[in-house]
Amino acid sequence: MDRRKHRGAVTLDFDDLIYGIHAVGEALTAGEGLRVIRVADNRTKDQTLRALLAAAKERNVPVRFERRAFFERLPFKAHQGVVAIAPPFPYAALHEILQPPAGGFRLIVVLDHLTDPHNVGAIIRTAEAAGAGGVVLPARRSAGVNATVRKAAAGAAAHLPIARVANVAEAIRTMKKAGIWVVGADPSPGAVEFGRADFNRDVAIVIGGEGGGLAPLIKRECDYLVRLPMRGRVASLNASVAAAILIYEALRQRECSPRP
Repeated sequence: MDRRKHRGAVTLDFDDLIYGIHAVGEALTAGEGLRVIRVADNRTKDQTLRALLAAAKERNVPVRFERRAFFERLPFKAHQGVVAIAPPFPYAALHEILQPPAGGFRLIVVLDHLTDPHNVGAIIRTAEAAGAGGVVLPARRSAGVNATVRKAAAGAAAHLPIARVANVAEAIRTMKKAGIWVVGADPSPGAVEFGRADFNRDVAIVIGGEGGGLAPLIKRECDYLVRLPMRGRVASLNASVAAAILIYEALRQRECSPRP
């Protein structure tokens, strides 16, 4: 699908947009090289915009005030009258994410072909909030870091290293060679219940795609599998919810029993 609009005054690549006050503000804070910020002209006296406009001025990012027609042509409804045009997202290299932190164990989140950008963004937000070292995405058949992912991540994508790899299985093998234990989220009966699994080590948590879960090859590459107990009638949780539970279980174990 052609992501460019050629009607009227809007000729933008929508994947290069960051929209929403919080997401744009976090991009400024992180020092992203924003090209321009566009603000609805009916928000010129909005108190919540003052800090954002001051930060843009401090960083020499131009601000343009636009009429309602500009925002009506955008495909995003939650823009809040604020969008920024950014360079293409700067993905990290895998080896950068694998670097040991100054203290504590490594925690990496691997997404096995998640296609819903809201799920990807929510997981990025959780991973950054929990202090993870990075997120790994496949280059194909997966949501990349686009405008919707950045919005769902609420600015976290500006602060967390995110790598995009050609082959998830090969990336997992590289992690294992680097001394990282790879834990796959899987509902099968043979998986360990998550509360009994050991996350207090260098760990990569692998989350499967919506509907299909982990691919068979990825499941075989994992050192062990963990499952979430399902006591009700539904058979599974949303991918981003499952990821959040496992990420924070790793954080809980580490804070209860920190590395010597």
